[in-house]
Amino acid sequence: MISINRYIDHTNLKPFATGADIEKLCLEAAEYGFASVCVNPAYVPKAKKALAGAGVPVCTVIGFPLGMNTTAVKLRETEDALEMGCDEFDMVINVGALKDGRSDYVSDEIAAVAKAAKGRIVKVIIETGLLDEGQKAAATRIACEAGAHFVKTCTGVSPGTATVEDILLMKANLSGNTKIKASSGIKTYEGAMRLIEAGAARLGTSSGIAIIGEQKEKGRKT
Repeated sequence: MISINRYIDHTNLKPFATGADIEKLCLEAAEYGFASVCVNPAYVPKAKKALAGAGVPVCTVIGFPLGMNTTAVKLRETEDALEMGCDEFDMVINVGALKDGRSDYVSDEIAAVAKAAKGRIVKVIIETGLLDEGQKAAATRIACEAGAHFVKTCTGVSPGTATVEDILLMKANLSGNTKIKASSGIKTYEGAMRLIEAGAARLGTSSGIAIIGEQKEKGRKT
């Protein structure tokens, strides 16, 4: 049985999340050994402090949730978070530019954010729920070629959830060492495992503790 905790980015990106909510998120991540915590940029310092010495990276979001900031703003967000000690960055592409066929714009923006992150992990959110199959494939290829460490399905704000079909499509278009992060709508152990088996290497979810509980219960019954 896999250690599913190491796949989970323990996430709270709610606009009404309080400092106490983030501290709780971090305590849970440390207790369960999650792959990271994912928080809004304003909470990066609090998360870094709460996780000091715990070995759990802090991830934040760039251009979230719409991806329609200018490249300059996304770069400054990345630089600011890096200065605060952020370890990983989940950036939202400009979906409109992709749909317009402006591949160079999308590629250049991803590459610029990856450069600004100075080697830290960059996960590129392509918003699969807003794209057709050809656009999903193109976005995956663009992200890989531009230096993304992961291609990610959804923000969880725009329509769309992580599906096995999308993970398989993205996997077929990966190149280099780029991996896949499934995010949005992952609430059960069985659902999480289907995505992992399809090819997801990370899971963005706020239901990590429940998922681990289901895994333990399943283990007791086998």
